[in-house]
Amino acid sequence: MKRPSVVVLDYGSGNLRSAQRALDRAGADVTVTSSLVDAANADGLVVPGVGAFAACMAGLDAIDAGPMIAARVADGRPVLGICVGMQILFEYGDEHGVVTKGLGLLPGGVTRLDAPVVPHMGWNVVHPPSGSVLFAGMPEQSRFYFVHSYAAHPSPALADGRRVTTSVHNVPFVAAIEAGPIMATQFHPEKSGDLGCALLRNWLATLP
Repeated sequence: MKRPSVVVLDYGSGNLRSAQRALDRAGADVTVTSSLVDAANADGLVVPGVGAFAACMAGLDAIDAGPMIAARVADGRPVLGICVGMQILFEYGDEHGVVTKGLGLLPGGVTRLDAPVVPHMGWNVVHPPSGSVLFAGMPEQSRFYFVHSYAAHPSPALADGRRVTTSVHNVPFVAAIEAGPIMATQFHPEKSGDLGCALLRNWLATLP
């Protein structure tokens, strides 16, 4: 069986090589590149991201990747966001009182977790909705690896026509989302062992 082609977008942020290794293990033919042509033409596009929302947006803007990502979504072509790569899909990020515009492909924004201890670091249980594709076949109380201080939060607007997976760190937050061609996780599947690999396999199975 032909392995689907996946580009991990290199825009100066993210665990590029660990994501590449994890996707290779899950069954993809993976390329790490900043080429927008390659990213546009791949069966699947992975947008990683670590650190600050504003810095990730600056990196995307520097290679003019936003329009390409939006075009893929408009054409129904799969995009997987990971960690801050999920956050920048939202309308804005509010860090230290500074609001940065996101890609606006998902409604709502990203704000600091209202918790006595941040960052939220380590393994935590997720609560996927019925019919989830990303978490299909996984046991209840499955745990994934998180490292973040900011998150999107569940809302009626976000849940409208989308499958929202939540987790809790003092307050509920969005752990993953499935919205047509957009799938995204706040946690790091590439650091989440066998379950992370299973999630990536589930995503690869959606690729054309």
